[in-house]
Amino acid sequence: MDGNGRWAKNKGAARIFGHKNAIKAVREVTEGSAELGIKYLTLYAFSTENWGRPVEEVTGLMQLLVSTIKKELKTLQKNDVKLTTIGDTETLPKGCRKELAEAMELTKNNKGLTLVLALSYSGRWEILEAVRRLASDVKSGDLDIKDIDSPIFESYLGTSGIPDPELLIRTSGEMRISNFLLWQMAYTEIYFTSKLWPDFRKEDLREAIISYQKRERRFGRISEQVKS
Repeated sequence: MDGNGRWAKNKGAARIFGHKNAIKAVREVTEGSAELGIKYLTLYAFSTENWGRPVEEVTGLMQLLVSTIKKELKTLQKNDVKLTTIGDTETLPKGCRKELAEAMELTKNNKGLTLVLALSYSGRWEILEAVRRLASDVKSGDLDIKDIDSPIFESYLGTSGIPDPELLIRTSGEMRISNFLLWQMAYTEIYFTSKLWPDFRKEDLREAIISYQKRERRFGRISEQVKS
């Protein structure tokens, strides 16, 4: 979800103004995904690298996170949305962790869309954490090194139990994945748009999905194998 700062700058406002106006895009994409029957939506809300931003921006983002969760909780419940997180959430302020924990507990039995918030997250961090946990289990004798394969490794990732993403949407004209779901996106289709995130709406989501539907996903095979 990129372009909040530039959106605010274009309007002569502080960066936090862009983040506040990005909430509508989050709401639209979440509602649009639920309406389309999408089962999993992951939003890259805050990366580990974002901690290096100006203190006032980070503080404002954390406050915005808390207030948004409180405000949107009833809507999540109403729309049968389950909230969960990935990332090093222990580094978040205590108030954020509290609101997240309460929201996840209240929505844990919802059966519609699963909304995954990537908070204090990076793909490299996630992989290193998985390796550390694997190494610990091998050292303790709980896991035989010869048994380690892709499914075993994936069970140590934060996304365990969540399918690999089929489509990545990157806004604001940036053409990179920025340390996001590095293991999981081996065969993910990527859709780039120049639209800044605060301006992103349901119709933009639909355009991205239509583009995705026109593609042939071969997973290393040839067209004839896919069609047979």
